[in-house]
Amino acid sequence: MRVKYIILFLAFFINIMVFGENITEDIRIKNIFIENNISGTVVIYDLQSGNFLGFDSNRANKRYIPASTFKIVNSLIGLETGAVGNVDEIFYKYNGVPQFLKNWEKDMGMREAIKVSNVTAYQELAKKIGIEKMKFWVGKLDYGNNQIGDKIDRFWLDGPLEISAVEQTKFLAKLIKNELPLKKENMLNVKEILKLEDDKNMKFYGKTGLATFVNGKSLGWFVGFIEKNGNYYSFALNIDIDDNSELARRRRIDIVKDSFRVLNIM
Repeated sequence: MRVKYIILFLAFFINIMVFGENITEDIRIKNIFIENNISGTVVIYDLQSGNFLGFDSNRANKRYIPASTFKIVNSLIGLETGAVGNVDEIFYKYNGVPQFLKNWEKDMGMREAIKVSNVTAYQELAKKIGIEKMKFWVGKLDYGNNQIGDKIDRFWLDGPLEISAVEQTKFLAKLIKNELPLKKENMLNVKEILKLEDDKNMKFYGKTGLATFVNGKSLGWFVGFIEKNGNYYSFALNIDIDDNSELARRRRIDIVKDSFRVLNIM
């Protein structure tokens, strides 16, 4: 009998490891992906009920390179370690070298750098933090697979760091509730610079990310959370993108908003 219970326990444990969190798939959200001819997943974590809603449970539990969504963590660690004093401190000094985007070609602090997703600025921040402190804090925050390798300025762009959509929503839930092992002030300040929309009925926070691979394909992320009438919902979307056009980038945000709309949350 004891052996039987051990086998059942191991089977349950293996199921959790393989399949991760169970997602309640919503046909209305599925139709959004079908109508837009998009391959991907979205997860919405209802912090009130503890339920996960969305589309494509298998992909939602699969880990991918976080790309610029890691700027959320980079910001938190930068503040916690004192690598940067506050979100408005000008920590990035533009050196005159042409950048991928023209709006990166200026000195800036964290508040502006995260809004324009300045990769070079956040690479400089990672170097200020240093490899040992970065390894320690990524592990302490239990972010994805916790693996950063030995390239301090590339691990979130090329790997080995990876995280699933479900894990993104869980991490953000801890940030929402100020339950990360960080100073509360630092969590509050990073949440503030993630704010995209704010009105009397709803606050919308988020960060996009784009990982480009050698085959020319890209993976697009959009993660964040919504506060509405005192209720919180974290979300994470990742989709396959065939081009890096502004239209492709905007579709990530639109799909998340459409998903909230069919759930009568937005």
